[in-house]
Amino acid sequence: MQFEIAVPRGYSVEVNTDAGDIITGDIGGTANLHTQGGNIFTGRIGAAGLREASWGRSVAKLETQGGHIQVQEVAGDLNAFTAGGHINVGNIAGDASLRSGGGHIRAGQIGGRAEFETAGGNITVAHAEKFVNVHTGGGQIDFGEVRGSVHAQTGGGGIRVMYVSGPMEVESSSGSICLTRVAGALQASTSGGTITAWINPDPPPGGGNVHLGGASQLASGNGDIIVFLPRNLAATIEATVVGGSEHQIEADPALHLNVQPSGNGSGAFHAMAVLNGGGAPLKLRTTGGKIRLQYLDSQIALRESLIRGISFSTGVAPTGPDQIEAPSQPGPTTVNPTPPPTDKPDQHEAAKTDWLDSWLNSLELAWNGGMRENPDDFLKRFASPPYPKFPDLALRAGIHGRVVLQVRVTKDGRVEVQKVLEGEPVLADAAIDAVKRWRAKPGWLNGKKVEVISTVTFDFKLR
Repeated sequence: MQFEIAVPRGYSVEVNTDAGDIITGDIGGTANLHTQGGNIFTGRIGAAGLREASWGRSVAKLETQGGHIQVQEVAGDLNAFTAGGHINVGNIAGDASLRSGGGHIRAGQIGGRAEFETAGGNITVAHAEKFVNVHTGGGQIDFGEVRGSVHAQTGGGGIRVMYVSGPMEVESSSGSICLTRVAGALQASTSGGTITAWINPDPPPGGGNVHLGGASQLASGNGDIIVFLPRNLAATIEATVVGGSEHQIEADPALHLNVQPSGNGSGAFHAMAVLNGGGAPLKLRTTGGKIRLQYLDSQIALRESLIRGISFSTGVAPTGPDQIEAPSQPGPTTVNPTPPPTDKPDQHEAAKTDWLDSWLNSLELAWNGGMRENPDDFLKRFASPPYPKFPDLALRAGIHGRVVLQVRVTKDGRVEVQKVLEGEPVLADAAIDAVKRWRAKPGWLNGKKVEVISTVTFDFKLR
């Protein structure tokens, strides 16, 4: 059963349903929307000045036990929860508390405090004016611009930040961390990934040396630490490689690093440098990686390329991975190379990419040689790709299961298999043989062809 209800624009709305979707237009009052399992899609919620009139109450409170939540705009505070779907919100004038049992969380502009949590999805924040606290059990974390402080933690994904003006604390269990501008005190740690940071505090009003907002530390277990510094930074640098040699600490000669082995026989190597009279300590520590220090002007072109060409448009929430079910019975299979799709940029490809997506794609291109794409969108690049044939050997032996490949689409439309992420060897070989015959549309970024990296999943089932 479906209900359609019209209410005056300035009214508050409260809806409860056991299972269905809730879809609203603009609501001038407050909104309290609850469904046991459907999706919640809303337009603008609240009117100017409503946040002050509500005396701290949420202007919008949305809850679903499994569906997706999408909100265009809230003129006040937003509290949203889903047990497993994605959350995609636009401009929030007040505070935002967004929680998902496992889906992605994506937010545009947040005027107040931001508290985001998901059990395993990605978290993306375009712009926030105050404190941001986010946690994901294993997804990627991406920030555009934050005018306050940041605390970010992920159980396994990477962390990428464009700009944070206040103190920043970021932690990943195994992913890499990339920070294109660090202005305040910084604490960054990862057990296995690389940390790359551009240190560039705001200059004082009268000019002169710049200073970090406080003591800072970057620590990686087995990954490298790469830091770019302004020449007028006043700081005291301490770099330590726990298990290695002095050759694992590299620096611009003008930094005058003093490298020396540990005196206690532990095998650690330390290096120190006092820049422009010294200042707040900047400690760098890795167990098995390298530490590299360079001046900003040596790599300024790379940093600028990551944040150039930003344009504002509407983004699209990420979706889950697709699976391609391989035929279970062997038989005559004719595999014809698919003719390459049109070699022109998709007119919808640019339209669906917002400014943060553009920056993220540039970041991927700079560091990985290609931009990453979620599997759903990636499969749309192919025209009738041939499925792999179920191997006779696997069929006789009763071998079945899932195969996940990491693949790359080149600029000329060829498909290369980079690695096997999951799957039995005999099944993986059949999947690789099929994928190599695929042809695809290359990616486009800022009017140029780029390579695209993603994953493809096959499910070999015995019937």
